[in-house]
Amino acid sequence: MNSTTVRRAGLSIAVVAALTGVAACGSSDSDKDGGKAAGKTVTHVSPIAALRSAEKSTDKADSAKVRSTTSVGSLMSMTAEGALTWADGLKGNLTITYTGGKMAEAMKKAGSASMEARYLPDAYYAHMSDAFAQQAGGGKHWIKYSYDDLAKLGGASGSFMKDQLQNSTPNQSVKLLLASGDVKKVGEETVDGAHTTHYSGRVDVAGLAQKSSDLTAEQLSALKKQLTQAGVSTETVDVWINDQDLLVKKTEKADTANGAMTSTTLYTDYGAKVTAEAPPAGDTKDFGDMMKSGGLASGGTGTAS
Repeated sequence: MNSTTVRRAGLSIAVVAALTGVAACGSSDSDKDGGKAAGKTVTHVSPIAALRSAEKSTDKADSAKVRSTTSVGSLMSMTAEGALTWADGLKGNLTITYTGGKMAEAMKKAGSASMEARYLPDAYYAHMSDAFAQQAGGGKHWIKYSYDDLAKLGGASGSFMKDQLQNSTPNQSVKLLLASGDVKKVGEETVDGAHTTHYSGRVDVAGLAQKSSDLTAEQLSALKKQLTQAGVSTETVDVWINDQDLLVKKTEKADTANGAMTSTTLYTDYGAKVTAEAPPAGDTKDFGDMMKSGGLASGGTGTAS
C-alpha cells in the first residue's frame, strides 16, 4: 500500500467514522415552537409533542454512553462504542472497529481494523496503527482532521458535514424526525429492559439540509447535486423514547450509490462523566499538512477509496 493510497484510506476513515460514529446527521435548527411536555411518559400525547419533549430532555442530559453498528453495501460495516458529551460543544471518545467490506480490508492493510476516535469542538482525531504512522504520518499516530479543513476539502457537502459534526448530538436525531413532517407512533416496545415508545418517519435529505444548515444558495445547490450523485434522496428514521423522555435507540436507513445504508445506535447512562483532550502534539499529524505535502486531490468527501 503506497503512501497516497494510505492517505486516501485515512480520508475515507475520517469521513465514514465521523459521520457514522457519532450521532449521525441531525438538524442544527432549533425547535422554535416550544412544544410542551405532557408528563413523564409519551404514551398519551401526539407524536410531535412527544418528540419535542424528548428532544429537550435529551439535550439537557448533556452526555451518554453510545453503542452503534453501521453498514453501507459492500463498502463497509463497522461498530462504535464509547461516550460523548455535548454540554459545551461535542466531545468524546469512541472505539471504531471495521468488521467487513472494503474499508475493513483497507484498514487491515494499514495495520489494524480498529482505531480510537476523539471528538473536540473544532476537530476530530483518529489514532492509527504503527504501520500507518510509518507510511503516512511521519511516525505520528494521531491524525487531526480540522472541521474547517474538511469543509474546504469537500465543498458544499464538506460545509454541511462540518455543520453536522459540530452539532451532532443524540437529540439531533429527534430533530431530524421532527423536520421530516412525516412522523407516526409505531407502538410500545422494550429496549435493553426499558419500556419505550417507538416513532418512525421519512426524511427528505436535501430538504433537511436546507432547513438545518447555514449554507449559501450556491453551496446548497452543489450539495443537492452531490446527494443526487450519491444516490441518496430519502432516509427512514426510527427512534425509541423511554419513560424519562430520553432517546435510547435510533435507526437510520437509506439507499446510496454504494448500496443500502443501515445504522443503529443505542444510548445509555445519560449524565455519565466524559472527558476528552487533544492528543499529544508530538504524536499528532495535521491532515491539512498531509494534503499540502502532496496527498490527495480535493473532490468531495465520498467514502470510497
